[in-house]
Amino acid sequence: MKRSDFTYHLPQELIASHPVMPRSASRLLHVATDGLHDRQMLDLPMLLAPSDLIVFNDTKVIKARLIGAKPTGGRAEVLVERVLSDTEVLAQLGASKKPKVGGEIIIADGRLVMVGRDDDLFHLRWDGPGTVWSLMERAGALPLPPYIERAPDAEDETRYQTVFADKPGAVAAPTASLHFDEALLAALAVRGVRSAKLTLHVGAGTFQPLRVENLEDHVMHAEHYEVPAATAAAIAATRAAGRRVIAVGTTVARALESALAEGGKPSGDTRLFITPGYRFRAVDLLLTNTHLPESTLLMLVCAFGGYERLMAAYRHAVAQRYRFFSYGDAMLIEPVAALGK
Repeated sequence: MKRSDFTYHLPQELIASHPVMPRSASRLLHVATDGLHDRQMLDLPMLLAPSDLIVFNDTKVIKARLIGAKPTGGRAEVLVERVLSDTEVLAQLGASKKPKVGGEIIIADGRLVMVGRDDDLFHLRWDGPGTVWSLMERAGALPLPPYIERAPDAEDETRYQTVFADKPGAVAAPTASLHFDEALLAALAVRGVRSAKLTLHVGAGTFQPLRVENLEDHVMHAEHYEVPAATAAAIAATRAAGRRVIAVGTTVARALESALAEGGKPSGDTRLFITPGYRFRAVDLLLTNTHLPESTLLMLVCAFGGYERLMAAYRHAVAQRYRFFSYGDAMLIEPVAALGK
């Protein structure tokens, strides 16, 4: 398939720039085997069965956007992609002229020194007080997605994090989980739905469009994941009992497929690029937000739910004025395998 196969028309006004209140007030498009159903997130418990297992991503978004200056005075923007140690990061760098090895960017009360390159990322070392973690806390900003055309505010400090965010390292939120609040989690527990967690630190590459037309020519960005032994055991027990595993978000789906597929590892970096034709091994239902045209995430959900079916669902969501992307509404997708296709 081609990149251009995954485009659709989206009016600008349907891109959500702010979240709804409360979190669980979002709409839910149920992409079921018998058609499309317009529901609410609060309907989710009744769409699941007792002893089903819902898996969340407990990553925490870091204040990864840093504004500094080159020694010549020119502005430089640093977007931390991955923290390598207390003093070193891999980052995207926006500047009129990129620094050479040994060059520096002045930020707050110190400087970031260019150490080298890792593909299109810059390897930078912090030379200043504290760690890069403390630098981001005092001088950084939450990296809202590029399609949210405003600066982050106090609301984003909490709403661009999940209620169970725990392990710092993501530069984008696992957005499907943003719909869950304590009331919805309690309703799932009353229903008898069990839960488990894993960690995948979402990278900024999640927003980058493909630069090639042929999907087989695309090189997927790397993201670090960890699937705890307890989560793997819970999945095995769920399968043995004939119940379903629900991945909350494409990040969870990629982590589970990377860890539990044949030859997979419980932790590491994944570059798994899931496109139509991929056979899912670890996920029975997928709860996800809507995704950008021609994005790798749209390709993943089309692989799970069927290309024609998912593109029709997107056209329906546009026609019914769903809210799109990170702060938008959700979809619950049943797999194309359930249709016998």
